[in-house]
Amino acid sequence: MEPLAEVPLFEMDQDGEEEQRVLSTKSRGTDPDTFIYMNFMKSHCCYDAMPTSSKLVIFDTTLQVKKAFFALVANGVRAAPLWDNKLKCFVGMLTITDFINILHRYYKSPLVQIYELEEHKIETWREIYLQCSNRLISITPDCSLFDAIYSLLKNKIHRLPVIDPASGNVLHILTHKRILKFLHIFRSKIPKPRFLQKRINEVAIGTFKQIATVQESASVFDALTIFVERRVSALPVVNEQGKVVALYSRFDVINLAAQKNYNNLNMTMREAISSRACCMEGVLKCYPHETLETIIDRIAKAEVHRLVLVDADDVVRGIVSLSDLLQALVLTPADIYGGSCRQD
Repeated sequence: MEPLAEVPLFEMDQDGEEEQRVLSTKSRGTDPDTFIYMNFMKSHCCYDAMPTSSKLVIFDTTLQVKKAFFALVANGVRAAPLWDNKLKCFVGMLTITDFINILHRYYKSPLVQIYELEEHKIETWREIYLQCSNRLISITPDCSLFDAIYSLLKNKIHRLPVIDPASGNVLHILTHKRILKFLHIFRSKIPKPRFLQKRINEVAIGTFKQIATVQESASVFDALTIFVERRVSALPVVNEQGKVVALYSRFDVINLAAQKNYNNLNMTMREAISSRACCMEGVLKCYPHETLETIIDRIAKAEVHRLVLVDADDVVRGIVSLSDLLQALVLTPADIYGGSCRQD
C-alpha cells in the first residue's frame, strides 16, 4: 500500500471551494483515517472490481434508435457501447440520457408521433446531438480504481467502459455502484475509519441546497425538463404538503419504451408511478441523525444510487448519492474535487 501522505495524482479544478480545501488540509494533518479508502482504491485496479461474469450489450451505430432502446429494456441494461463499423472502433455510449433528450427535444403531443425516435439511426442522432458524442471516455483494466473514480466524477458520467488495450474489446462497464460494492465486500479486511460513526449532518456529505423535486401532479414531460435542465438522475416526487411519496429516476423513463407510453408524456407523475412495470418498494430514505456507516451500508445492500434525506415529517432535506460518497471518501482526501457538487 502506498504511503499516506503524497502529492495528488491529478491537477485540481480551479473552482473548488476554498473552505473545503482548508478543512481537508487540516483533517489530513491530524487524522490518518482520512486516507484509508483513498489508498484502498489506489492499491486495486479496475480488473479487481470486475465480476466473474456479466451482461454486456453492444450496438452498431447503424441500428435504429427505437430498436436500441427496446433492446436496453429487454436486456435490463442502462447503457451500451457503440461500435462504428466504418471506423472499426468504439465511438461512444448510448444511455438512458439519450432517450430522455430525444423525448424532451421532439415530443409535441400524444397525437403526434415522434418521428425522430421511430426512424432515426443511432449515427443520425449522434450527428444531430453532438454534445453526447464528442468522444468515448474509457479506462484500461490495469488502471487503479482511484483513476476510475476520478474519471467518473470529473466527466460527470455514470458508466465507464473498461477496454482491453491489446484487443480493443470492451470488457466491462464500471459504475459507481460496482465500485462501492467492491469496497463493501472488502470492508472487513481494511481498518474502519472512525469518521464512519459521525452523523450525516456532521460530515455534510450530499446535496442539501436547491434540491430538484417534482410534484406528483406534474406531467412526465415536466420531469424530463428537470432531468435535462438540472442534469439530475432522480427526482423525489412530493405531494402538496412537500412530503416525499416516490422517487422517479432516469431508469423509470426507459420503461416508457417497454410500456409504449413514450407518446403520452402528458400523464401525471402519479399516473406514471402507478403504472410502473415492476413493483417498486417505498422510497429509500435516510435521516440527519444516522451515521455515515449506516448510510453506506444501506446504499450498498439495496444496490441503489442514492438515498433521499428527509426530516421527521418526510419532507425532503437533501440527497446522498454514490457520487457524493466516493468524492468525500476517495477524492477529497487527495485534494481532488471531481465536480460532483451537482445533485447526482
